[in-house]
Amino acid sequence: MRMRKKKNCAARIERCASLHITEPESFKGKWHDVFGNDNPIHIEIGCGKGAFVTGMARMYPDINFIAIEKVEDVIVMAMERAMREELTNVRFMDMDAERIEDFFEKGEICRIYLNFSDPWKKSRQAKRRLTHKNFLDRYKNVLNEGDYIWFKTDNMKLFEFSLNSFAAENFKLENITLDLHNSKFEGNVVTEYEQKFVDLGQPIYRLEAVNLGWRDER
Repeated sequence: MRMRKKKNCAARIERCASLHITEPESFKGKWHDVFGNDNPIHIEIGCGKGAFVTGMARMYPDINFIAIEKVEDVIVMAMERAMREELTNVRFMDMDAERIEDFFEKGEICRIYLNFSDPWKKSRQAKRRLTHKNFLDRYKNVLNEGDYIWFKTDNMKLFEFSLNSFAAENFKLENITLDLHNSKFEGNVVTEYEQKFVDLGQPIYRLEAVNLGWRDER
């Protein structure tokens, strides 16, 4: 479903300018300068309206968060949420995940969150899935060995695809659950999209993937 155009979107984004990164290329290798500290940096790709990233920022004030969303009409709501909560450890940028290597150097990011990414259901669309090899290779170029990707979805077929994709690209899989909200996992921050499925009683699939590096380096 197409997102309805937000009224006064440009003006609303301007009011959130202190949290909005408009020229991310200029910070490559210098992201700690943005936050004014050397705390670990985590990113969420596809932040939606911001419930997850703001929840994580509240829960972990000693971690810096960067939320990525390519739809301005969505990211403006996430930024406004962070502004209302006066969070200082989160920033936002509107970009496509395909360009992640243009903005971050190797090891600048300590963790990546992929929450309810578009499943791109047709086989010919597989390369557009955020857990496809093409994207996993990009993530490896900004993570160090031992760093994590946390992944959640409501789509069983995407989860199965992702399990195979992570394993094929030399990620170690941990804490796999086929029903997150009936598991023992603690500290889950619920996204807006996730809550809809929880209310319907549908299972949420989750895993943690550890980057083991490139196979030819081991």
